[in-house]
Amino acid sequence: MKPIPFQFSEKHRLYMQRARICTLNVAEGAVRSGKTVDNLFVFAHLLDFSRDRLHLATGASARQAKAILGDGNGFGLEWIFQGRCRWAPYKGAEALFVNTTAGEKIILFVGGKNADAYKRIRGLSIGMWIATEINLHHPTMIREAFSRQIAAKDRHIFWDLNPESPGAVIYRDYLDRYAAQSAAGTLEETFYNYEHFTIFDNCTITPARIREITAQYEEGSLWYRRDILGERCAAEGMVYPRFAENPDAFLVEKDEIGPLALITVGVDFGGNRSKTTFAAVGFSPGFRYMTALCDAKLDNHMGEVTSEDVNAACEAFLLRVAKDYPGVPIRYVFCDNEAQYLIHGLKRAQKQRRTISNTDKRTNIPFPSITNARKRPIHERIRCETSLLAAGRLRLTRDCPLLRVGLSGAVWDASKEKDVRLDNFTSDIDILDAFEYAFEQYMEKLVSGGSLAPDSTETAGSMLLSQHDSFKE
Repeated sequence: MKPIPFQFSEKHRLYMQRARICTLNVAEGAVRSGKTVDNLFVFAHLLDFSRDRLHLATGASARQAKAILGDGNGFGLEWIFQGRCRWAPYKGAEALFVNTTAGEKIILFVGGKNADAYKRIRGLSIGMWIATEINLHHPTMIREAFSRQIAAKDRHIFWDLNPESPGAVIYRDYLDRYAAQSAAGTLEETFYNYEHFTIFDNCTITPARIREITAQYEEGSLWYRRDILGERCAAEGMVYPRFAENPDAFLVEKDEIGPLALITVGVDFGGNRSKTTFAAVGFSPGFRYMTALCDAKLDNHMGEVTSEDVNAACEAFLLRVAKDYPGVPIRYVFCDNEAQYLIHGLKRAQKQRRTISNTDKRTNIPFPSITNARKRPIHERIRCETSLLAAGRLRLTRDCPLLRVGLSGAVWDASKEKDVRLDNFTSDIDILDAFEYAFEQYMEKLVSGGSLAPDSTETAGSMLLSQHDSFKE
């Protein structure tokens, strides 16, 4: 068996020593700070002596739980117990069966982000519970997991999370409350163990690697403060401050774009006061660079946009892109899935165009696949954009006047607990949605490269930067 190269700084060792005896253990802080590995190490140590048979491992999704807590890039539970564990189904979910000195133990891997996730563990008696990205778990799942531990003989809980807005539910309902009670002396001394970590607390990361990681962030941005400095901070001010300060720095001329592997188009359908918008995005080979090629909008005529209007505007936009970038395949049109009748209209119109094209032998008409946008959470899309902007890998041509205004004017909605952009018609959110629909299917590839087919993986587990980096903790 290959030994696992565990290395811990003194701060991590002290947290782990306390975790051996404390009930609720919380590791919060920067990405790549070693939080998850600490919890995995102590959880595995205690499992060998636990008097409980069934235990729980959760992530935002079951896939994330298995990837981060099961595999953990060589530091997860299946590696810690290598040679004496096996994967098998249990109660309809995937589980890791482990042979220990106290008998066989079962670790159930379950997703926790959905409102009905708690149903997967209802009726079970659980000993220990380890959760990664606890802030992404639904409140009902957290409450149910707590209740499943009431009869535990050796109750221990291990949570990790990257910082969020100070008003997030996980702080309000749990961490801040326990911190206040601990400070007041109203909690048992061995109940709550909390530690905050920065990226600099991880002794396994070299200075060169830290510089590489921090270079992916815009210094002073929301993500930099949370992911690098490990600060809890509210989303406020400009969403893209570096772009807003100097949009011309991200401008590229058409003859400077270089080769493109494929083009995709995003469509956000308008309604009421919003406009139907189109954005075309080009990807360089290997997804090294992403270039916004052009954009357009369709006035909604006081909210009355017909399917025929959208069809004509989309056809004109596709012909424009094909003319400006001949020879580059336009692979997909990703559409806002809340207007299925308009998507069906686009598909019918394309079918008619294909029939006409086959009849008169025209070859300059593009026929991309028209499909639903993935619609990842907005904060994940924004994280991708700010990372690419910081790295100089997101560029715009002069044919993107709408997107230029949209990126320059976007501000955070300070009234929301979640990280969302202000949407009160003071800035152009529609073009940002269309732009993000065009590239969000390839967010993982923009980090690591890969094939040109759309991803089919779940949102959580391999997400850009936050999930991508926490997987490597």
